[in-house]
Amino acid sequence: MVREFSAGGVVIRRTETAWEVAVIEPQRENTAISAGKSRQKRSQKVVLALPKGLVDQGEKPEAAALREVFEETGIKAVPVTKLGDIKYFYMRTWSDNERVFKIVSFYLLEYASGDIDGISPEMRVEVKRALWIPLEEAARKLSYRSEKEMVTRAMEYLKVHPHA
Repeated sequence: MVREFSAGGVVIRRTETAWEVAVIEPQRENTAISAGKSRQKRSQKVVLALPKGLVDQGEKPEAAALREVFEETGIKAVPVTKLGDIKYFYMRTWSDNERVFKIVSFYLLEYASGDIDGISPEMRVEVKRALWIPLEEAARKLSYRSEKEMVTRAMEYLKVHPHA
């Protein structure tokens, strides 16, 4: 069985009134279904996710998280703490139908510099947009259960360490 290792970040910044978190809307192909001779586009709910990606050979997961955050959001961040790992299986349907065991390590990161959504044209293939949303709303707005859990862990960390 193939094993994959990825890393990502829960990037936070403090505004005058609240904490915000950086999220991405991954690029998705418009899915069309055939309805007789006409083609209709299926309505698609906006997918919001945390920035993450594969750990390169020889790269540490924390460094990969920082790199992926920059590539997918346009912002630089500094590490605060590791939040945890997500483990799951999936079928690699786009190539060889291989079953893959994946581990994604997530880190709490604090915003340092850069403009959200200031990503390279090459990354637009993967990321439609990057944006800040209120941290308090993130667990409701994110699309993936395991990523909602990472945001909840970040909020718990901030309650204990309010000046992260």
